[in-house]
Amino acid sequence: MTHLWLDQLPDGVVIADQHQRVEVVNAAARAMLGEGAVPGQPLEEVLALVDQHGATWWEQNEPYGGLGIRSGVPEQSWLLPDGSEVLVLARLHRAGPGAPVEQVALTLRSGRGRARLDRERSDLVATVAHELRSPLTGVKGFVQAMLNRWDVLNDEQKKLMLATVNADADRLSRLIAELLDVARLDTGRLSIYPREVDAQVLAGRVVDSVASATARTVRLDVDEPELEIFADPDKFTQVVTNLVENAVRHGDGEVVVTLRRLGEGAEFPGVSLEVSDVGEGIPEALRRRVLTKFWTQGSSGGSGLGMYIAHGLTRAHGGDLRIGDREGGGALVTVRWPSVDWRDHVR
Repeated sequence: MTHLWLDQLPDGVVIADQHQRVEVVNAAARAMLGEGAVPGQPLEEVLALVDQHGATWWEQNEPYGGLGIRSGVPEQSWLLPDGSEVLVLARLHRAGPGAPVEQVALTLRSGRGRARLDRERSDLVATVAHELRSPLTGVKGFVQAMLNRWDVLNDEQKKLMLATVNADADRLSRLIAELLDVARLDTGRLSIYPREVDAQVLAGRVVDSVASATARTVRLDVDEPELEIFADPDKFTQVVTNLVENAVRHGDGEVVVTLRRLGEGAEFPGVSLEVSDVGEGIPEALRRRVLTKFWTQGSSGGSGLGMYIAHGLTRAHGGDLRIGDREGGGALVTVRWPSVDWRDHVR
């Protein structure tokens, strides 16, 4: 019965006795090691694992030899006969320190998961390095120019250079803040301080701020005053800012921010926030990817974190975010935000 349960495990399991003979091989281990991996065979023959130099796991680790106080072999990367990577961990069972090994239990786990994680980490480092390098290069260049040519630059030139340095520094600060938010969302350590706030006031400030920095038309459409929500005002402002700036950066035409009270049939009392543009829209096949980290498309720039953070902050407040099509063409992002303390409903 125990062996049948072992067959349900996703990792390979091999157990050998004090005579170095295999007692148990589960289904996952047989799939990795081949049909010759069966009980009764010598463990050395069953573990057909080699490293990049051709050395075998058995030769390198000597599970039945070595120091009499060894209790295991740490996880190591080895190659299966077909060349794929497998991570092997072993436990050596003894009656006591110095006693001979009575049983060797090994687990074998595919290395594809670790390789994927390594690739994701490499992509993260490359993306962050690229995003940091651009503004830092500007800061370094202008500062160096001012230091070398301070006496020949007039006041207007100095002011222009300092303004550029200030803008690049703001860009760096924002990117670092976004990375910190991503880390907190991923680890569940995001701190929010919600209270009753007026969604129209907060959204209006964002619309005015973004509209003053672009030639595009950005307007707020509200059908009734005092649309209260239960939110951390800074986090709600960040969500609206990310959505509006994303619409300005990637869309075309007028950007409209609409606030409406959710109807009686909604899952919870709250407010609907819609941000729409008149661009090409977001294809349905890409909508899930838009909400992932560092997803960018085209040459419009951006860190690729805005939508991911907006989605995460909305969910952290008990709401949801959906991407759809604007009637007549363009993208439509809809956020449903509770107007009550959602924590009362999940305790």
